[in-house]
Amino acid sequence: MSEETEAGLRGRLIDAGVELVHTEGAQALSLREIARRAGVSHGAPRRYFPTHLDLLSAIAREGFAELAACITAAVGEEAETRDGARAQLDALARVHLDFALTRRGMYELMFRHDLLESGRLGLRETSLPLFDLLGRLVARARPGAAPEPTVVAAALWANLHGIAQLWAWGSLQLAARTDDAAPLLRAALDAHLGPVGRER
Repeated sequence: MSEETEAGLRGRLIDAGVELVHTEGAQALSLREIARRAGVSHGAPRRYFPTHLDLLSAIAREGFAELAACITAAVGEEAETRDGARAQLDALARVHLDFALTRRGMYELMFRHDLLESGRLGLRETSLPLFDLLGRLVARARPGAAPEPTVVAAALWANLHGIAQLWAWGSLQLAARTDDAAPLLRAALDAHLGPVGRER
């Protein structure tokens, strides 16, 4: 089999997995089902992905790439002003939540503990660029404030992830007595950055 054909088949397996996770959820990502959808024998994935985790990680990397593209499109060129950065953080938060809710299976896969702990996701190439963008925007939204931007960005990142998960489970709507997540996102930004229009 040629190198080009092998690369094409590898990509077809990943694409089949991406489609499957979007339609059936992360729990449906068996090697056999991915192979069936890709139109290959059930043993074929092992030739390109030594373990199940390797294939799941390749699928999850596609999710991180999609999330990055969505965030980049929403944020645009990074703002230099405090107010501009705050507006971009608002856009980032909304995109993050929308992605988590509309691509729930992929989102769950991207943050699975076994993938994160395995080292196969390549966090330096997947989630860290997103976190670095968040950190730069936090630094511009609250220049010179303590604690340092990386700490605030990490806390905000965790807060956004928590909102997304709890909202997807339906428990946050009950606790907050609302069906609108926008006030929760604003409250999270205010908690970490200070209210809009207030010196920080």
